[in-house]
Amino acid sequence: MRVLLVEDKPEMAKRLADGLSEASYTVDVALNGMDGRRLIETGKYELIILDVMLPGLNGWQLQQQIRKLGETPVLFLTTKDGIEDRLRGLELHEDDYLLKPFAVSELVARVRKLLRRDRGR
Repeated sequence: MRVLLVEDKPEMAKRLADGLSEASYTVDVALNGMDGRRLIETGKYELIILDVMLPGLNGWQLQQQIRKLGETPVLFLTTKDGIEDRLRGLELHEDDYLLKPFAVSELVARVRKLLRRDRGR
């Protein structure tokens, strides 16, 4: 299973990518919105994980690009204080979100859940 992780903090991106790789996922990482968009347009992913606050293009703008291309599940990463982000995501039909900070094991569990649910569509 191929996953795209778009996270602008390099240390966090590496930690999350390593955890997903250990769980047998192939992970591509983008550190900003523009690189994320390029990978979304050129690659095929079973799941995309987006930080909401990204330089270049933010997570909402990337989600619009994703929806133009298909129905790939999206997991948003947002801060505990980002209630507006979570409400906006629900309005835009996000698939799931995860509040920062979180354990890598929780991310892996949510990824598995989303991918199982997507196969049932």
